[in-house]
Amino acid sequence: TWTIPTGPLPTMSEGHASRDIESWLKLYRINGIGPSSFHKLLHAFNNSPALALTASEAQWRQAGLNSRQIKPLSERNPDPSADLRWLEAEDHHLVLFGDPAYPALLTEIANPPPLLFVRGDISILTHPQLAMVGSRNPTRGGLENARAFANHLAGSGLGITSGLAIGVDGASHEGALDANGLTIAVAATGLDQVYPARHRKLADRIAASGAIVSEFPIGVRPQAENFPRRNRIISGLSMG
Repeated sequence: TWTIPTGPLPTMSEGHASRDIESWLKLYRINGIGPSSFHKLLHAFNNSPALALTASEAQWRQAGLNSRQIKPLSERNPDPSADLRWLEAEDHHLVLFGDPAYPALLTEIANPPPLLFVRGDISILTHPQLAMVGSRNPTRGGLENARAFANHLAGSGLGITSGLAIGVDGASHEGALDANGLTIAVAATGLDQVYPARHRKLADRIAASGAIVSEFPIGVRPQAENFPRRNRIISGLSMG
């Protein structure tokens, strides 16, 4: 285990475009440093990405990194400016692993995301949630069932968490919204874009009363390998 940081999270909306936030984003954007490697570095360098970025090769190896990961780390040249610009909007947030706003349930999955980009209300991330996902090409009955289940559950006070995809996912979000309930969409892209594009209005509705979440930096476009990563966050946020 490692000691997670405590205290209030500095965010751009609070006027704290600090070196610490930039260090988190720079380390996060380095090719080859995924969640597992990021957590190794947090553990080895006292939860300080800034210290991890300026360490020696010997220290990186001692932290458990291999040559493939060390090479891009030694170059230290990722640019987080797009992320920082995105954070300037009032409803855009960055939640770091270990912050009080980071969902406790999400820490229990394997390799939890070191940070979360959030559009909307970050407090909703800790609200009791159920995940609803399914086919992108359901029958009409499947769509109606998904919408009805989500509507009833959200009306009972549970949040509905899904993946913003066409089909069952979209119907689940819509059912929750129609009940004036809470819903969270977990994206497989950077939050500067909406995928699929046809769900842009739905995404706006979700962000207005709930939240859209992603572990992917700004500018990341849809890639097949990112959808299973998205799914683990849906499961991690939810009670069932």
